[in-house]
Amino acid sequence: MTLYQWFVFFLLVQIVHFLGTWKLYEAAGRKRWEAAVPVYNAIVLMKIINRPTWWTFLLFIPVINLIIFPVVWIETIRSFGRKSALDTFLVLVTFGFYIYYINYTQPLTHIPDRSLHPQNKTADTVSSFLFAIVVATFVHTYFVQPFTIPSASLEKSLLIGDFLFVSKVNYGARVPMTTVALPMVHDSIPGTKKKSYLKWPELPYFRLPAVEDIKRTDIVVFNWPVDTVHYFFEPKGNPGVIKPVDKKSNYVKRCVGVPGDSLSIKDGLVYIDGKLLELPERAKPQYAYKVAVDGKTNIDFEYLLKQMDVTDPVYFLNNDRRDTLLFRALTAASADQLKNTPGITGVFREIATAPEAAVFPQDNKWNQDNYGPIYIPQEGKTVALNTKSLPYYERIITEYERKDDGTKNDLKVTGNEIRINGEVVSSYTFKQNYYWMMGDNRHNSEDSRYWGFVPENHVVGKPVFIWMSWDTNGKGWKKVRWDRVFTTVNGEGQPQSYFKYFLIALAAFFIGEYFWKKRKENKA
Repeated sequence: MTLYQWFVFFLLVQIVHFLGTWKLYEAAGRKRWEAAVPVYNAIVLMKIINRPTWWTFLLFIPVINLIIFPVVWIETIRSFGRKSALDTFLVLVTFGFYIYYINYTQPLTHIPDRSLHPQNKTADTVSSFLFAIVVATFVHTYFVQPFTIPSASLEKSLLIGDFLFVSKVNYGARVPMTTVALPMVHDSIPGTKKKSYLKWPELPYFRLPAVEDIKRTDIVVFNWPVDTVHYFFEPKGNPGVIKPVDKKSNYVKRCVGVPGDSLSIKDGLVYIDGKLLELPERAKPQYAYKVAVDGKTNIDFEYLLKQMDVTDPVYFLNNDRRDTLLFRALTAASADQLKNTPGITGVFREIATAPEAAVFPQDNKWNQDNYGPIYIPQEGKTVALNTKSLPYYERIITEYERKDDGTKNDLKVTGNEIRINGEVVSSYTFKQNYYWMMGDNRHNSEDSRYWGFVPENHVVGKPVFIWMSWDTNGKGWKKVRWDRVFTTVNGEGQPQSYFKYFLIALAAFFIGEYFWKKRKENKA
């Protein structure tokens, strides 16, 4: 929906509200026109139902307002004496329109000083539960979101089983575009293959002010740009369900290129504007290596792999001769360690040379190790557009950037002529920034090399903290990677666990609380 459509929708909601409540306002000693003034009518309603004015703010926060509206409906009818379970049921199943029945057919007596305390234990539990959901949803949406690492694309920086806190504040919290959705649930209802949201109504993209810009080498969580699903409700044979931007699958990669960069990859190494990209100390890029053995020396590979903390599969390329192994993911330091191991005659990093049809934009002679140069689009910058450059920016024009009314651009190519929305063009100006994301596990990562740019409106947040790390292959206490618990994701030097400080603070809290209660009891 465009801003104009939202404005019309908002006005319609105000009309519906006025028609259904103006007599209630009068019965509460207010003027009927107060029920018709947008925003002000909500402030007045909070006074009528004896609730704090700041509740008005909650009515305009997407997703949270889905919880608050039913609460306000119930509070409204109770403020006029309708307290039965049947009344509560009817106002909920009619989505608030039961208030119309009360407004026009029932005698109205306002109860200004009614008790706001729950009448029984069940009501108290429900009230506490709803309050907890509202707070958790607000924090989850605008401040910090928990996230789990599902794949090995960022080994060794982030491991499978790491549980992260992802900050929405650093890059600016994104206001939810899907306004009707289950709180704190992503694209599907847990335990089902049913989607957890409605596509309509959908808000235009808007992001709150950021604390910092995305920098090269930052680890970033984002919505996978090319995500579609082949379940929910689509019959077999269909191309899949196109998700709203904020419901696309969450990915986590390292940003290696920012808007305006010219990026290239040479022999697996990333270059920006012709200069080698320097990675932080914590980043440990991994590549595939071939390792030659003499076949005579007895090498304890199980011990060796454990010492190097190698978790990806290692196998012989020729099971008959068993003279060459392939390590799918190995750091440079581990490769050097192998070179000094008796019985190993050579260690060679795998470098792709043949063209790969799968790499973006799928019609060149590049591959995952030798790629580019490619320009990363920057908001407001203009590029020449012709049949040669179009494959790089076609998806941007047709999928990521829209016309002013929110609809997709119509792009047509006839011979050497390119038309956008019916107009012949020879250039294109970008409407938002784009980024290039790659995994540190370079030969085992589906990233921008295969599906291209990440638009700014797909950015979710910045991982800042590992609060738990779970090793499924460990046993007993070793299932928890204790050295990773309560470590920061970014920063200088090697990761440092703050778990012991957390335990000390927790112990101090409980000890302090114990003595405080003792002191209070003694005074009594």
